[in-house]
Amino acid sequence: MKKYITNYLEETDKLLNKKITIDDIENHLNKINFFSHERLVHLIVTMFSGAFAILFLILTLLNSLFVYAFLLMMIVFIFYIFHYYFLENSVQKMYYQYDKMKEKIK
Repeated sequence: MKKYITNYLEETDKLLNKKITIDDIENHLNKINFFSHERLVHLIVTMFSGAFAILFLILTLLNSLFVYAFLLMMIVFIFYIFHYYFLENSVQKMYYQYDKMKEKIK
């Protein structure tokens, strides 16, 4: 997904240097909706992985057998944080690109 979003952002940046049509704007809005949905799903998964990390931390404090489960969940949680950060910033950039497209079409 990361490569797909990066390629789309680069293509859209190139498109901003050309003549923009209504179809380009509609396509961009569809992509924003698609990526916003992806962002929401990853936010939910990130929150659940964080909750499970906290749960396993509490269980580790009660019984040291859960330490590996806690470490595994922390690794998963950290990677999801980085991925969600990328998604959030990418969608924010798409909003900026959309504003630029609207300015060019006027």
